[in-house]
Amino acid sequence: MADGLPGQTQAHHSTEHRVVVIGAGIGGLVAALQLAQKNLSVTLIEAADAPGGKMRQLIVDGAPIDSGPTVFTMRWVFEQIYANAGARLEEELNLTALPVLARHAWGPDERMDLFANPARSRDAIARFAGPAEAARFVQFCKQARELYNTLEGPFIRSQSPTLASMAGDLGLRGLSVLAALGPMSSLWNTLGEHFHNPRMRQLFARYATYCGSSPWQAPATLMLITQVELDGVWSVQGGMHALAQSLANLAIRKGVTIRYATRCERIVTAAGKVSGVRLENGETLAAESVVFNGDVSALGQGLLGDAVKKSASAIRPSRRSLSALTWSIHAPTSGFALDRHNVFFQSDYASEFSDIFSRARLPRNPTIYVCAQDRGGDASDEVTVPSADRLLCLVNAPAEGMGKPLTDSEIAACEQNSFLTLERYGLSIQRTHQNTQRTTPAQFHQLFPGSGGALYGMATHGWMSAFARSGAKTKIPGLYLAGGSVHPGPGVPMAAMSGQLAAATLWAHLDSTSKSRRVLISGGTSTP
Repeated sequence: MADGLPGQTQAHHSTEHRVVVIGAGIGGLVAALQLAQKNLSVTLIEAADAPGGKMRQLIVDGAPIDSGPTVFTMRWVFEQIYANAGARLEEELNLTALPVLARHAWGPDERMDLFANPARSRDAIARFAGPAEAARFVQFCKQARELYNTLEGPFIRSQSPTLASMAGDLGLRGLSVLAALGPMSSLWNTLGEHFHNPRMRQLFARYATYCGSSPWQAPATLMLITQVELDGVWSVQGGMHALAQSLANLAIRKGVTIRYATRCERIVTAAGKVSGVRLENGETLAAESVVFNGDVSALGQGLLGDAVKKSASAIRPSRRSLSALTWSIHAPTSGFALDRHNVFFQSDYASEFSDIFSRARLPRNPTIYVCAQDRGGDASDEVTVPSADRLLCLVNAPAEGMGKPLTDSEIAACEQNSFLTLERYGLSIQRTHQNTQRTTPAQFHQLFPGSGGALYGMATHGWMSAFARSGAKTKIPGLYLAGGSVHPGPGVPMAAMSGQLAAATLWAHLDSTSKSRRVLISGGTSTP
């Protein structure tokens, strides 16, 4: 597949502006698609033999299993991307809205579902933690929505903001919303003001891990993820990998040449500007612009050549986000009534993050996430149980380089502990060597060079971390950045928006009629 797929470009492209996009993760796919729509000559190269990047699929015991991101949210982002390309999301992908956002367990008998319908969540919380806590949940949701609406335009949809630009965009009303939240407060502390039940505080603190961060160090603004999920969570037929494949197919239809199994050795410059990329096989692809959709740290570490090393800073190991220890499993299960998304909490939540971020070791008491990819009906337990479940089981882990490398015995101990915990909570999984594939932080580092296995780039720790991520533009003329390690941050919709911002920023530099160099993606749920 190294020579790409036939019939992907038109001959007239050869005299136009040439763009090479490195990496067919979601950000690279979206950037390539949108640049091709501007009639630029776009070649997308990918080291793996399929699109998706972290949105990868593993075949385990004959079954395809989503083994990266598993949650589809912010549907409007993708509706807009497809519409801009003259396509309709619902015609390209089969999406199913999930009534249950997640099933949570704190032991064999303590369980609670969170629903897409806030009224059902309120009633579930009332039954689990009492009516007063349910009333506090309603107020929490109100503040989360106000916060999301405040930040969506000035931060999420905007080119990498500065303190000054944010203050100007927010205005007095927006600044007062942030002031009421206490932006310098941690997510954990702020949740303590909203919830009195420690289980509820723990449940919503988990949103910090969506950005690879500790709830004790992440800013309170991350509570806006509550609103993102309340706006809807979907499952994708064929898994999240089907989204990547669909975008790749759409990009090809728009004229993008995609070359899989093609690794970039370095980005080439001439006279201080980008002039192309050199491939591992010795071939050089000439280009006037390059979009790098890999871990931004790889540039700062010089992995793409000394000529572009100054384009981005390497993330210090101590500032890396979470990695993970994952098991992709195709096995019969029994006991616990699984929904699609299941979270198994343990009592000492703080120890999980002090183990990872302070001691650089696997957590002794990990939270365990299980995505059951053949489940996800209503909340009732009377759902069809497959003969063998396709599962992704995940525990948070330190990235490589934060301390000593994890040993085989440490990993084995964590694995045994995690699956014994699931057994204790009622979930039995009939695992064998044949039906289980494990991925470690060291393997994630191999898959995503420069990352140290960190899956979210830089950890979102401290309120200034919002301004620490690289934006689409770099110090090297012609070099642009996309992906979950740059603004607006990790997660599938955010990485897709980074691709939009990279494409828009590149185009603004080419467009002689462009009055403003500041880029803002249109649309959004808070746009009237």
